[in-house]
Amino acid sequence: MRVLVTGCNGYIGSVLTPMLLAESHAVLGIDSDLYEDCAFAARAAEAGYYKVDVRDVRAADLRGFDAVIHLAALSNDPLGDLDPALTYEINHLATVRLAKMARQVGVERFLFSSSCSTYGSAGDDPVSEDAEFHPCTPYGRSKVLAECDLSLLADDDFSPVFLRNATAYGFSPRLRLDLVVNDFVAAAFTAGVIRLRSDGTAWRPLVHVEDICRAFLAALRAPRAAIHNQAFNVGRNEENYRVNEVAAIVAEAAGCRIEYAAGASPDQRCYRVDCSKIARQLPGFRPRWTVARGVGQLFDAYREHGLTADDLTGATYFRLRTLRSLIADGRVAGDLRWRPIGLRYIDETAVGWAERSESHLLGN
Repeated sequence: MRVLVTGCNGYIGSVLTPMLLAESHAVLGIDSDLYEDCAFAARAAEAGYYKVDVRDVRAADLRGFDAVIHLAALSNDPLGDLDPALTYEINHLATVRLAKMARQVGVERFLFSSSCSTYGSAGDDPVSEDAEFHPCTPYGRSKVLAECDLSLLADDDFSPVFLRNATAYGFSPRLRLDLVVNDFVAAAFTAGVIRLRSDGTAWRPLVHVEDICRAFLAALRAPRAAIHNQAFNVGRNEENYRVNEVAAIVAEAAGCRIEYAAGASPDQRCYRVDCSKIARQLPGFRPRWTVARGVGQLFDAYREHGLTADDLTGATYFRLRTLRSLIADGRVAGDLRWRPIGLRYIDETAVGWAERSESHLLGN
């Protein structure tokens, strides 16, 4: 298939792109590259991509694709809290605008990277895809709004699909340490202690970044009837954990201790998810990771690439800190666009199936 990946250079995108190429898909990416200086390791393979904000994509830029995989977003709760109005602009309005243009030019599948954060304060009972939404944050609410509006675009020729990812973890060339498992392993590796800011009783479903990518690949391969205008919780039923259980897994692997912040209280965000539907309806989805295995992978990666204690206090591997640093330095404006907006195309020769040029994308 001819696939456009938004957010191709992010935590998920930098893992997904090589996997798409390995399955012989023709891939083009777009990415605003706000995190271009945040590489942790070299990527296995890369496709050509445009450096462009998802809010600035035009309909003509989507022509010729069979599918869009839409990853680009302000990608977690702290980042979404930076400016809630901007979170809705990017995660909701820009998503719907992109999908409308994709439908207009004949793209058949629109795979939306949603989140189990939409369930928010769901409590202790596992929730399936037909459960009510209870988002607690602008990030979670933006995903709910996007799903609701995307579903209205479904027709005989356009299939939106909602992949509600559990909380991601695992090695990526664009590492994030603002994810619970990655954070705990980094703390254990560099300091020998895991510090919990909550009481650790909240539930979290967890899924390895590679398994998230396998879900997108399975949704590309699936018959249309299996995925059309449907939501899927991405993960495994066995991989729901309380936060303190995750800390215990990491502490046992590292031989370190766990500390709780003074007055630590329950986290309002508490949800378990039922992933039976994706196992039943997308048989091509074969997750391979458990948290225990992923913890081992992260320890090996941190050792190989030399993660230090300074990395945990710096900006490089924390999305919110990176954006605040870029804004403070005057490189990025308050609306999270580059100053000046720099757009360029990388390795156009990688895309032999489409006639695209820098002047075409920029409208010169």
